[in-house]
Amino acid sequence: MRRLSATWAGAEQPTDGTTLDQLAAEGRPRHDDPILLDDASALTAGELDRAVAGLAGALRVGGVDRGDTVAWQSANRWEAVALFRACWRLGAVAAPLHHQLGPTEVGGILAALDPARVVDPDQVASMARSGPPVAETAAAPSDLAVVLHTSGSTGGPKGVLHTHASLAYKARLMAEVHGLHGDDTVLMPAPLAHISGLLNAVLLPAATGMRAVLMARWDPERALGLMEHHRVTFMIGPPTFFVALADAPGFAPARVASIRLISSGGAGVTPAFVADTARRFDTIVKRTYGSTEAPTVTTSHADDDPVRARETDGRPTGAIRIRLGPDDELWVRGPELFVGYTDPARTAEVVTDDGWFRTGDVGRIDPDGWLTIVGRIKDLIIRAGENIAAAEVEAVLEAHPDVSHAAVVGRPHSRLGEQVCAFVVCRPGRSLDLDSCRAWFEEQGVARFKTPEVLVVLDELPVLAAGKVDRAELRRRATGAEVGRTE
Repeated sequence: MRRLSATWAGAEQPTDGTTLDQLAAEGRPRHDDPILLDDASALTAGELDRAVAGLAGALRVGGVDRGDTVAWQSANRWEAVALFRACWRLGAVAAPLHHQLGPTEVGGILAALDPARVVDPDQVASMARSGPPVAETAAAPSDLAVVLHTSGSTGGPKGVLHTHASLAYKARLMAEVHGLHGDDTVLMPAPLAHISGLLNAVLLPAATGMRAVLMARWDPERALGLMEHHRVTFMIGPPTFFVALADAPGFAPARVASIRLISSGGAGVTPAFVADTARRFDTIVKRTYGSTEAPTVTTSHADDDPVRARETDGRPTGAIRIRLGPDDELWVRGPELFVGYTDPARTAEVVTDDGWFRTGDVGRIDPDGWLTIVGRIKDLIIRAGENIAAAEVEAVLEAHPDVSHAAVVGRPHSRLGEQVCAFVVCRPGRSLDLDSCRAWFEEQGVARFKTPEVLVVLDELPVLAAGKVDRAELRRRATGAEVGRTE
């Protein structure tokens, strides 16, 4: 059995930290209405509290102690939330695994973690009923709370370590920044094994007492039904979620009238997307930037200039600090950051000698501190020696009246090195060809070398399980015969 520990000795942590178990106790709602709903169940705060206490007892009887790691693989369901909170009560490290990982991937992660216990979510209900209730937390704010796995460019997934203090700080801060409270309801289709699902469907509800509606599988039509029935007020996710909702046959403004805030991050969050989504949903749409290592670095606040909020990725939240390093790479410091990867060698690759986290993202910071992410360093298209940011080209494409969503990748080329290859989803009843696309870029005054040389129209963009565009798949298609030559 392996004991995990922080691998970034200089990571900043809140000085007035609390545990996540204490956070949930402070935010516990006083009513008896369901606060956690999934595809099969609806739990009140009291029912969830009792399940957490009993599950913690069953894990303790099974030999789980403070500092041990507990792993599970689950789609979004109440049992996953109970597992998180039972681990935190014991001071154990929660290790959720993405529900779509295959046996080989799961086996590799478990071999590296060597957890004290691997729990079958189907057994959680019976464990919660049989375990002797544990009422008091055994954790300290500086204890590790969770290890989340995010894809790495080499060497398999990276295990990202967060403490109780860092996550509790972030949850409280985002409740304040977004203006969330106990009367709100969040719809969460993103996996709870991802930082977005964990922060917005587990931690924010714990901090505020708001209701969480979990989706085990993304389905736009079903999501519309849940939003209408449960009067969902808050939703966060990549643009693909909201494009799919707005383009669904059953979409109607009345069905999403309860939504008062949408927050969207990741590639493809362009000014055109924000303006269009705000219009179609008749609500506030925020751009947000963050990562598993550094959740919600920037976003906009309620009293911010809506134009700046639409055209940038926001300004720093709380005590976080940002700067640009070589090649305009964004560097970040702050109390909500991770405390390293499970592999110390990987930690050393992304932490500077003076304690900044190198994000791998290329950014632009305005004099007044507003951030715009231009793209990933590895997503830059290098055409005939010119660096082209995919995000910049995507923003121009999504401003076209016939385009609903766009993603751009580099296509290998023997003479130029790479060509700009654009994949677009058109609005219903609309179309776009390469000549029209080139004319649009010329009309917008964009340099010719940034103009797409290959255009592929799709019914929908391929996405990863969390809803982000699958750029690896698009790169594969860009090199395939189905794209064809344009010269």
